[in-house]
Amino acid sequence: MDFDQPPVVRVAARADHGLPPTAWPRTIPAVEQILGEGLSLPKGVTFLVGENGSGKSTIVEAVAMAFGLNREGGTAQSRHSTRESESPLVGALRLQRGLGSSRWGFFLRAETMHGWYTYLEQNPPPDSSRLRDPVFHEMSHGESFLAVLRRRFDSPGFYCLDEPEAALSFSSTLGLIAALHDVVATGGQVLCATHSPVLAAMPGATILEVGPWGLRRATWDELDLVGHWRAYLAEPHRYLRHVIDEDVSRG
Repeated sequence: MDFDQPPVVRVAARADHGLPPTAWPRTIPAVEQILGEGLSLPKGVTFLVGENGSGKSTIVEAVAMAFGLNREGGTAQSRHSTRESESPLVGALRLQRGLGSSRWGFFLRAETMHGWYTYLEQNPPPDSSRLRDPVFHEMSHGESFLAVLRRRFDSPGFYCLDEPEAALSFSSTLGLIAALHDVVATGGQVLCATHSPVLAAMPGATILEVGPWGLRRATWDELDLVGHWRAYLAEPHRYLRHVIDEDVSRG
């Protein structure tokens, strides 16, 4: 029997999930594919890469919640909440957990991290705790993200990240890659939704491109995202003249 398994081996649909075929989020091809075929998650880092509305964040959010993590970020012990906006997908999923794997996890959700910072301030750990945190609200957005990476990404657990590059500069994104490398080296597993070609280039990562086709394995060079960035950086005016012309014509 294999006891060297990642925290989440597979994501699949519950037999009685009851989500209507014509209802959101089943209308998203990637979600429908997971409900129909399931999704195996390998060891290490898996990136979901795709356009806005492709379903990558919806999937990461639902998997994080199915693992037991707080829907607005943090660990399973975090209890903060603002406005419920999550999809019903979590109730349709079941996770196959790895034998002997860690139950620790963390959900880094870019758009709600400030709520988690407030929760920490209102519920500080004991003074003797090793997790005594700095005041994240007194840092810049990017600095606070890097501080979270240094203090929370230190155990061989399951880490879900939703567009973490939103707060990070180029050099800080490289720092995130280094942090993810360290997580994997200690036996951790990562599921990350991203728009960043820098982050997606992490060596050894599994890349799933998300789009109208659903989910498909891809290499970094094959990604539409990478092709567009290369073309844009080579000749930005080729793209911008169409955007500006369209804006002028509408005005």
